[in-house]
Amino acid sequence: MAKMKALAKTRPAPGAEIIEVDIPQPGPGELLVKNKAVSICGTDVHIYEWDNWAQSRIKTPMIFGHEFAGEVMEIGPNTQTHVKVGDIVSGETHIYCGHCYLCKMGNEHICKDVKLRGIDCTGCFAEYLTMPANTAWVNPKSLAIEHMSAQEPMGNAVHTVFEGGDVKGQSVAIFGCGPIGACAAAICKASGATQIFAMDISDYRLNLAKSMGATTVINSKQKDPVKEIMAATNNQGVDVFLEMSGAAPIYEQGFKILRPGGRAGLLGVAKDKVPIDITNGIVFKQARVFGINGRRIWGTWETAAKLLAEGKVDMGKLVTHKFPMSKFAEAFEIMKSGNSGKIVMYPDK
Repeated sequence: MAKMKALAKTRPAPGAEIIEVDIPQPGPGELLVKNKAVSICGTDVHIYEWDNWAQSRIKTPMIFGHEFAGEVMEIGPNTQTHVKVGDIVSGETHIYCGHCYLCKMGNEHICKDVKLRGIDCTGCFAEYLTMPANTAWVNPKSLAIEHMSAQEPMGNAVHTVFEGGDVKGQSVAIFGCGPIGACAAAICKASGATQIFAMDISDYRLNLAKSMGATTVINSKQKDPVKEIMAATNNQGVDVFLEMSGAAPIYEQGFKILRPGGRAGLLGVAKDKVPIDITNGIVFKQARVFGINGRRIWGTWETAAKLLAEGKVDMGKLVTHKFPMSKFAEAFEIMKSGNSGKIVMYPDK
């Protein structure tokens, strides 16, 4: 059996290591993909650091990672698919059943039996992976391979920005300026938002958000975002509040600066329970609050692809670092520092 290299969580402790395993074979309904680029998500950092969430969810040993772009090398037996050998595909992380009530209602991303690639099953930090054919997104070959890999997190931003309405002519506050938050700034700008406030505690990431389209950036360690935003909006607050970090204090701040009748999109995953003043922050404001999980399949991908094809979102600014996968430790340390956008790795040959 031919072998490949992969980055795996081999034991229940911080860190990871390169291992050698068999190249997988595609079964019925599956594709074999040779990865050309993979990218690091914040979830991968949780797994790498082995925090409380990772300890409660991840079973070792496991190849992790879920953002990738690669070439289809083989189509498994009895597979009905539009995908062809030679296509360059990315993958939807949510592996859905396709037949439960939620899937039938167009909510595959919250399928009751959903499995997440690189969390509940084998991930993509490897030379090859097998994947369900119904989770493959075929990319235009004109798109840079790094940008193909980063489409999956871009989809999170698209879903968060547009769930519940448009942002044209509206003011938006984005809390958390990692790759998804910075991408959200670009999407808001492309969609006609009038004011785009971006908050973070990292000047590097605030500068990234500024370059992507934020009109005002605020370092929350240096200034009170509530005072700054209320002053800038004549004490009206913003039309849309987007939470992208999961940091506990942000929820209180966000609902304070949300105007009555406004909309909130909550994507960040908090480590612990978060106290929220529901009465004053949501009920009396008649706020519309949306929890965001992944992407809408495949509408979010279509929207992201259109934004990229029209040049309205510059993924070249978002991808800030590139490494061979053998240098994963350096890549993860930079990711943990906050001084990066999206980090792409290339599987070792």
